[in-house]
Amino acid sequence: MGKVVLVILSILATIILLIITVIFIANLLFNQKVAREVKELFADNSEDSDGIIQKSDLEKLPIPVQKWLKYSQVVEKEKIRAVRLKQKAIMRLKEEQSWMPVEAEQYFTIDEPGFIWKARIKAAPLFYIVGRDKYYKGKGNMLIKVLSLIPVADSKGKEMDQGTLLRYLAEMVWFPTAALSSYITWEEIDTNSAKTTMSYGGITASGVFTFNDKGEVINFVAERYREHDGQYSLETWSVTMGNYEEFDGIKIPTTGEVTWKLETGDFTWFKFEVTEVENNQPVVY
Repeated sequence: MGKVVLVILSILATIILLIITVIFIANLLFNQKVAREVKELFADNSEDSDGIIQKSDLEKLPIPVQKWLKYSQVVEKEKIRAVRLKQKAIMRLKEEQSWMPVEAEQYFTIDEPGFIWKARIKAAPLFYIVGRDKYYKGKGNMLIKVLSLIPVADSKGKEMDQGTLLRYLAEMVWFPTAALSSYITWEEIDTNSAKTTMSYGGITASGVFTFNDKGEVINFVAERYREHDGQYSLETWSVTMGNYEEFDGIKIPTTGEVTWKLETGDFTWFKFEVTEVENNQPVVY
């Protein structure tokens, strides 16, 4: 009887070791895939010869946008062409669901707009999900895998293209010199808000930035496609921002919440904190 127990335990130990090995390899392959994509993203980013932002560059913009860029301290600073940053966050997919801790890193290019967001989400003890959101050459793609191994989403299409473009537009607050890019236009609404429109890769979408009296961006709102039960619908998407800090001489918001404003009520599903930002460092962490 004792020998049987030992055999069973040995088999179980072998199975557990095999599972751990498979997960380790899957995680390694996922990280390598994202690293290749980041390198490709940075390699395709062109470089503008005009590298320093002048006060005169801001004059064509609406007054609240000028005020924001001056507050952000971009004047007489080098144009930001690439960004890498780290985040800590919590997220949930349903209102009744518990919040899940998230650790993420993100990479942006500006001359040719794009980003890659890589996240590790702790869904439960010893159970995690990895995600990679991508906006590259005007196309969006969200990849989600359980334990880096089992694909549960690989979303593509015009709705993803529009959604990732809007995400890029909202997250421009972390690299504010992008507000001067040729693919972005501005229209003043009033002294504390401006409409911005981004056209790239055959997709055009708009949103509204709201500023406080100091010149800080405090909110971005747009109509963005939301996927629910395999169906897409245009819904109001809101990102609130605050807690401005200085990174590489640029003031940016470091905390915020992302909310879907639905007919059934507001659903806040993501709360983030930016913990590290490096400008013009086009390399993988």
